[in-house]
Amino acid sequence: SIKMDLLHSNGVLIIQHLQRDYRAYQDFLNFMSHVGDPRNIFSIYFPLWFQLNQVVGTKMIWVAVIGDWFNLIFKWILFGHRPYWWVQETMIYPNQSSPCLEQFPITCETGPGSPSGHAMGSSCVWYVMVTAALSYTVRWKDKSAVTLHRLTWSFLWSIFWIIQISVCISRVFIATHFPHQVVLGVFAGILVAEAFEHTPAIQTASLRMYIKTNLFLFIFALGFYLSLKLLDIDLLWSVPKAKKWCANPDWINIDTTPFAGLVRNLGALFGLGLGINSEMFITSCKGKNSCKISFRILCIAASLATLQLYNFVKIPTHTEYLFYVLSFCKSAAMPLTVVALVPYCVHSLMRTTEKKLN
Repeated sequence: SIKMDLLHSNGVLIIQHLQRDYRAYQDFLNFMSHVGDPRNIFSIYFPLWFQLNQVVGTKMIWVAVIGDWFNLIFKWILFGHRPYWWVQETMIYPNQSSPCLEQFPITCETGPGSPSGHAMGSSCVWYVMVTAALSYTVRWKDKSAVTLHRLTWSFLWSIFWIIQISVCISRVFIATHFPHQVVLGVFAGILVAEAFEHTPAIQTASLRMYIKTNLFLFIFALGFYLSLKLLDIDLLWSVPKAKKWCANPDWINIDTTPFAGLVRNLGALFGLGLGINSEMFITSCKGKNSCKISFRILCIAASLATLQLYNFVKIPTHTEYLFYVLSFCKSAAMPLTVVALVPYCVHSLMRTTEKKLN
């Protein structure tokens, strides 16, 4: 406990230093925090990559969902505090002279702080993207191509670490994580992504396998929560602290609670399984149009545009259970749109155009 308090107090000093000396970069750091938001995986990275390479897109969803599930379990086990409430409750500062940490609209997350979900989600999905891009260059054999591969390798991994460091600094800057929590998140995300590099079975998974996986993840998490609750261990202990110490009550969002993230990810995995095993996917993405560059570009553009419309769909938050059900449905609709609905519509449009031309 003393060592953890010392680690936290040193983290507070780093946060104070960042908030004091990096004030000019506030907008950039807030932007990088949004870049690391796990929800971007489903609305930006996935629709882009799935249309370019279905294997990579499928792997991306699995890595994001399983990674975030492990993040939830680790958070429940580690009981990590967040800086913005820890400084208000700790007794290590004499004469109640607790440091003043500035809060921002994206500071007041309600779940435990360790490991960082943003850092973990960002590292696992960017690891998938970088390794996928490098897989194309590793096949080059001649000397000039080998040199180009090495340069590409250095460039892409440099970009990877620049993004991860920027996301980590941004999460520490807004006082929602301690430094050790973001570091743990980055390396945990890399381990999850690397594990899926050696799990080819996900590419041929049936809808039944997707449903079984969803049920296992949900039952395990719920069972873990209820088991500890019977032992008088409240795994939602962080929610009251967030509500108590957040500078602005409007910054508290139910979407950041532990179960909200679980439901969102399970919905995305179910939607992917439903889409990949649908007739619309087989008709469009396995047909002759699927090899055309024009088909893929149209699918990417239509998918990105359609998913942005989902941002305008506001789920009511007055009833918690209704929020979870609607959140699951909304999350399932996003990959289903990318995988089946949009490609099928584009395929039908191109086929109709070809018939008119003939």
